[in-house]
Amino acid sequence: MVTSGQTAAGVTVPDTKLAREATELVRESASDLVFHHSRRVFWFGSLQGRNRDLSFDPELLYIGAMFHDLGLNEQFRSSGRRFEVDSADEARHFLQGHGVPEDSIRRVWTAIALHTTPGIPEFMEPEVALVTAGVEYDVLGIGYHDISDANRAQITALHPRPDFKRSILRAFTEGIAPKPETTFGNVKADVLERFVPGYQRANFVDIIEDSAWPE
Repeated sequence: MVTSGQTAAGVTVPDTKLAREATELVRESASDLVFHHSRRVFWFGSLQGRNRDLSFDPELLYIGAMFHDLGLNEQFRSSGRRFEVDSADEARHFLQGHGVPEDSIRRVWTAIALHTTPGIPEFMEPEVALVTAGVEYDVLGIGYHDISDANRAQITALHPRPDFKRSILRAFTEGIAPKPETTFGNVKADVLERFVPGYQRANFVDIIEDSAWPE
């Protein structure tokens, strides 16, 4: 049974109505893979926030972490938009339905929308920076030794990651392959290039040179 208020590695999931309902929504609508990954992102992002001495809103970080991959769901595969934007919009609708202030909604939306655009989130609000930090830790292993073995073990005991590397790459491929044009300018082009036969990434230089401008 997954509940709000769980503690691991000295970090507690916010025990609020908003957090509880977000947990229920994502648990019901996302795969086990995405659900467990999203929960880990909250814990890893929180610990990296402590490491960086950042002051952040745990509830907003939790919502950002929980919703960040919902756009991979099958219902969004014909949207024509980046899965990050679909995920961010789902979080926005959820937060608006709970009367959350617009500035807080903006932070969560931005955190989710930018989580696959490296080099920018780290310079933004802490919640934005830490969703990306949590994703980078769990998926890419960036900063792996910033968190102790004991703390990492507590988190993965609650939310294991069996065969996670292959499984998350498969989830990325399935979620994005139907709309390959959305990978232009972001890291997910690497996924389709590796796993989708015949995929050709768009080249920024080609787009400039082939534009309608006459020179």
